[in-house]
Amino acid sequence: MPQTAIQSIDHLRSFVGKEIGVSDWLAVTQERINQFADATTDHQWIHLDVERAERESPYGTTIAHGFLTLSLIVPLMASAVRFNFASKLSLNYGLNRVRFVSAVPAGSNIRARVTLQSIEDFEGGHQFIWQGTIEREGSEKPACVAEWLSRIYV
Repeated sequence: MPQTAIQSIDHLRSFVGKEIGVSDWLAVTQERINQFADATTDHQWIHLDVERAERESPYGTTIAHGFLTLSLIVPLMASAVRFNFASKLSLNYGLNRVRFVSAVPAGSNIRARVTLQSIEDFEGGHQFIWQGTIEREGSEKPACVAEWLSRIYV
């Protein structure tokens, strides 16, 4: 999908309450899941033990960690939206609400639909509330829905 190019804060304001972009598909491979498990020391079998997951998991395979799926909102957002204006610093500010609606089996492709819920100005910058809906290819239910806060300082 083509990126939505944002030219200024005023341009961004025109998207409040609207879907601003849809990311490209991103593969959630077993290798990515293994790397996340090592980085977080979350080695639960449902994520790593392919043979056991085939036998015992309701999904018939390993699944991504919910927090892995959530963390992928960053590259998914970057795939959907490009900011073409200068800022001193951009950072994640937190989350208001996150729901892991359905599992992401290893080998799945995911993408994000990004909606800008609000912009709040503060001295030296702007705070944004985004809704990121992470979809899994071939699934009617989203994998994750998150209300994500970010800030830029100008």
